Amino acid sequence: MTTDDTAAGPCIKAAGERAIAAQSIGNAYSGDLNVLPAEALYAPDKVTAAPGTSNLPPATLCLGRDEELTALRRILAGGGDGAITQSGAVHGLGGIGKSTLALRYAHRHRSDYTLIWWINAASPDEIETSLTELTKALVSDWAASAERGAQVSWARQWLAWHQGWLLIYDNVEDPADLAPYIGALHQGHHLATSRRTTGWPDSSTTLPLGNLGTDDATSLLCQLLFKDSEPTPQQKVNARALVADLGCLPLAVKQAGAYLAQNRGVSLDAYRRRLGTKLSRPAHGIDAERTIARVWNVTLQTLESEHPLAVEVLHTAAWLAPDDIPHTLLTPADADPDDIAEAIGALAAYSMVTDTGTTLTVHRLVQTVLRTTPPSDHTQPPRHLQGRARAEQAVLHHLAPLPGQDTTDSQWDTLTPHLVTLAATAPPGHHNTRLTGAYAAAADRLHHQGHTARTIPLLEATLAQCEQVLGDTHPNTLASRNNLAAAYQAVGDLGRAIPLLEATLAQREQVLGDTHPNTLISRNNLAYAYQAVGDLGRAIPLYEATLAQYEQVLGDTHPNTLASRNNLAGAYQSAGDLERAIPLYEGTLAQYEQVLGDTHPDTLASRNNLAYTYQAAGDLERAIPLYEATLAQYEQVLGDTHPNTLASRNNLAGAYQSAGDLERAIPLYEGTLAQYEQVLGDTHPDTLASRNNLAYTYQAAGDLERAIPLYEATLAQYEQVLGDTHPNTLASRNNLAAAYQSAGDLGRAIPLLEATLAQREQVLGDTHPNTLISRNNLAYTYQAVGDLERAIPLYEATLAQYEQVLGDTHPNTLASRNNLAAAYQSAGDLRRAIPLYEGTLAQCEQVLGDTHPDTLLSRNNLAYAYHSAGDLRRAIPLYEATLAQYEQVLGDTHPDTLTSRNNLAGAYQSAGDLRRAIPLFEQTLTDSVRVLGEDHPNTLTFRNNLARARQKADAVQHRSTATPSPNAVPQEPYTDD
Repeated sequence: MTTDDTAAGPCIKAAGERAIAAQSIGNAYSGDLNVLPAEALYAPDKVTAAPGTSNLPPATLCLGRDEELTALRRILAGGGDGAITQSGAVHGLGGIGKSTLALRYAHRHRSDYTLIWWINAASPDEIETSLTELTKALVSDWAASAERGAQVSWARQWLAWHQGWLLIYDNVEDPADLAPYIGALHQGHHLATSRRTTGWPDSSTTLPLGNLGTDDATSLLCQLLFKDSEPTPQQKVNARALVADLGCLPLAVKQAGAYLAQNRGVSLDAYRRRLGTKLSRPAHGIDAERTIARVWNVTLQTLESEHPLAVEVLHTAAWLAPDDIPHTLLTPADADPDDIAEAIGALAAYSMVTDTGTTLTVHRLVQTVLRTTPPSDHTQPPRHLQGRARAEQAVLHHLAPLPGQDTTDSQWDTLTPHLVTLAATAPPGHHNTRLTGAYAAAADRLHHQGHTARTIPLLEATLAQCEQVLGDTHPNTLASRNNLAAAYQAVGDLGRAIPLLEATLAQREQVLGDTHPNTLISRNNLAYAYQAVGDLGRAIPLYEATLAQYEQVLGDTHPNTLASRNNLAGAYQSAGDLERAIPLYEGTLAQYEQVLGDTHPDTLASRNNLAYTYQAAGDLERAIPLYEATLAQYEQVLGDTHPNTLASRNNLAGAYQSAGDLERAIPLYEGTLAQYEQVLGDTHPDTLASRNNLAYTYQAAGDLERAIPLYEATLAQYEQVLGDTHPNTLASRNNLAAAYQSAGDLGRAIPLLEATLAQREQVLGDTHPNTLISRNNLAYTYQAVGDLERAIPLYEATLAQYEQVLGDTHPNTLASRNNLAAAYQSAGDLRRAIPLYEGTLAQCEQVLGDTHPDTLLSRNNLAYAYHSAGDLRRAIPLYEATLAQYEQVLGDTHPDTLTSRNNLAGAYQSAGDLRRAIPLFEQTLTDSVRVLGEDHPNTLTFRNNLARARQKADAVQHRSTATPSPNAVPQEPYTDD
C-alpha cells in the first residue's frame, strides 16, 4: 500500500468517477461493461488524511501538569516517539482535569500524529457517532449517502490501514466499551479519560490524576479573574485561600474564575463564605451541565442505581475528616463488613474516594457539595442530615471505651480529626450533648499536646452548647469563652480574641466580682492579648493594675502574683524598656527561689526569662552562663527530653549563635531537633520552631544548600499543621524569603515577601510589630534589587508607623531608622543619610547603652557613611573605636567583629595606608575561614578585598581611592521573627 503524504486533502486513487476495465483476459467478452461499486472508489486503504487533520476543540488554559504530560508521552510512545500500538487511560475524580490534560497532550504533540480524533465515549452509541464524524471528514461525498453502520465500518477500516493516529476517548463510563477498538486497532495510540479506576484491559497503562498544586491553581484562578492585569499581593493571598477551599480542583477553579469575572461585585472572600451555594452556579463560558455540582450528580445517580449503599456511605463520609477515614468507622454495628467493603469499592471505582484497603480519602469539595441539600432531595430528614446523624453515631460509638477501661490514646488520635470536622460543619442550631462532651475532651487533649490551633471548631461548638444549656454568664460558659479566646489568640486571630476576652472580663467582673481569681486571670489574659497585638499602651497599664490586685488579694509572693510580675517584666521588655524589665525579672526570680525553691519548674522558667532579657540587652556574658546553668537544672529536675528542657536547650543554642559561636550552636540545634522529633513528633509546633531555628543557623553559617530545603519543608509543615495564615506560618514564610534573597534568588524572594506582608496586614493588622517587620523586610529586598523608588517610601512609611506604635526610641524603631539611612546612602543622598545615622546612634547609646550590638552596628554604619563621603578623618577613628568595642563585647572572631575589622582595613586602604590595611585584611580572612568556613559569602568577600589590596600594593606608586565592599556592612538585615 502506498500513501500520498503531500496531498492537500483526501486523495482518491481512481482516475475518475467510474473505473473501466481496459483489459480483457482470454476471449473477448461481448456483454455489458463491469462497473465497480462506489465504495471501491473510496476504499479506506486508498484515502489519506491531510496533515494535521483533527476535530480537537481549541486548547484551554492548563497550568502545571508537566510531569503528567511527560508520563503520558512515555505511556503512549513507549520506547520512543515512533512506537505504536500503545493505549493509556487517565482516570480521576470528575472535574480533576482529565479532559484538559488529554487536550493539552494532543495539542502539544499535534505534529507527531497523522490524525487526531476526539471521541465522546460515554456510551457505545456515542463512540460510533464520533467515528461517523471521522468518516464524514475523510470521505464526505460518499458518507453523505452511506448508512450509519457503513460509516462506522469505514472509519474502523481506515484506522486499521493507516499508521500514526491518536484517538482520544473522552469520559469513558465503561472501559469494556473500548474493547472493540483497543483490541482490534493497532496502528496508532489510544488515550482514554474516565472516572473509572478499574476494568481497563491489561494492554492499557493507567495514569491516576490528582489535584493541581496550590501555586498552579492560584495562578489559574488569577489568570481567569484578572486577565492581563497583575493581581495585588492581597488578591493573590485571597485567591490562594479560595483555591485551598476548592481543593485545587481545576474545574472548580475555572468555575469560580468565570463566576467572579462575570460578577465583579462578588469578592473572593464572599465566594468563599458561600461556597456551598456557588458550586451549581454557571457563568459565561461554563456550561450549566459542567458545573461541579452537576458533574458529580451524574456519578451519584449512576451509583444510586447500581450501589445505593455506596451513596449512603459517601454521605456519611462527607461529615468526617477528608483523610484517613477508617473502614471500620463507616461500618455500622448491624452492617455486614463485606457489604461496606463492596460499597467502598464501588466509590473507588468511580474515583469518588481513594481507598487504601483500610482507610479512604474524600475530596474536600465533594464533601462540601454533599453537605448541602440538593433541590431534588425530598426525603425526610434530608439525605445529607441522615449522613450527619450516621457520622455522629459512628464517632461516639468508636470513642466508647471497652467495659472496665478508658478510651485509649490510639482511639483519641484516630477520632479527633473527625470530631474537629463534625464540630466545624455542624448545621446552625444543631447540638448533640454527648458529642459536645467529646468536643471538650478532645480540645483539652489537643491543647496539652501543643496543638491549640486545631481546637477552635471544638471550642466554638462547646461554647454554643454552654450558652444554650447553661446561659450566657454561667461560670462554665465564661470559662469556655475564655478558652476559645485563648485559641483564637494562639492562631494569631486577635481580631476575634480581643473582643471575646473583653466581653469575658466584663462578665466575670459582673458575676464573680472585680478581684475574684478567675477575674484576675481574665484580666491578665486580656493584657497578654493587647501585648500580642502590639498595643503596649493598653497592655502595660492593665498588667500593672492586675499585679497590684494580685498583691492585694493573694499576697506578694503567691505563685499567681509572681506569674503576673513576670508578665509585666515581659511587657516592659517588649516595649524596649530594659531598665525596668531587668530589675523586675531579677526580683521575681529571687522571690521564686525563696518561695518555690531553686529548682521548681516556675523558678527555672523565670531564670530562663532573665537570661533571655540579658541576651536582648546584648549582655551575652551574663546570658550564656545563666542559660547553661538553667539547662543543667532542667536536665536534673525534669529529665533530658522534657519539653521545657528542650526549650531551654534551644534557647542556649540561640545565645551561642548570637555570640557567633556556630561551632557550638549548630550541633546543639541539631541534637535538640532530633529530640523534639522523638518526643513530640515530627509536626508538633515546637518541633517546627526548632527546625526553623536550625535552618536559620545554617543560613547564618552561609550553608544555604541545607538552609533553603529545610525552610521549605518547615513551611509546608506549618501550612499543613497550623494553617496558611497562622503567625508562625507567616514567620516561616518570611524566613524562607530571606534565604532566597541570601541566595540571590530575588525572583522568588520578592513575591513571597509581598504575599507574606499582605497576609500579615490581613491577619495581624496594618501596624502589628510583625507586620512592620515584614514591611521592613520587603523594603530591604527592594533595596537589594536596586529598586530604591519603592524601597525608600516603604522604609519611610514603616518608620513612621514604628514611631507611632512602639515609640521613638524602641529598638525596632531605631533599627528602622538605621535602614532608612542606609537606603538614603544607597541612593547617594548622604545629606539625609549622615544626619539620620548620627541621630540614630545617639539614641542607641542612650537607650541600649554604649556597647549594645545594635549600638555597635549603628556606629559602624555611621563610619561607613563618613567613608563613603570621603571624610576619612572622621571615618577611621570611628571604625577603630567600633572594632575595639566589638572585640571586647562579642569577641575577637565574632562575624560582626570580622566585618568591622574588614571595614577598618578598607578605610586604611582608601587612605593609602596599605601597610596597615593588608595585615588587617589577612587577619580577617584567616579568622573567617576558621569560624565561618571557606565558602561562606563573607569569607569570599574578605578574600576578594585582600586580593585587591595586594594588587594595589604591587601596582604603580600612585593610589586611587577605593570604597569598601557594601557586602561588608551589616545594615540590619532580616529580623527573624
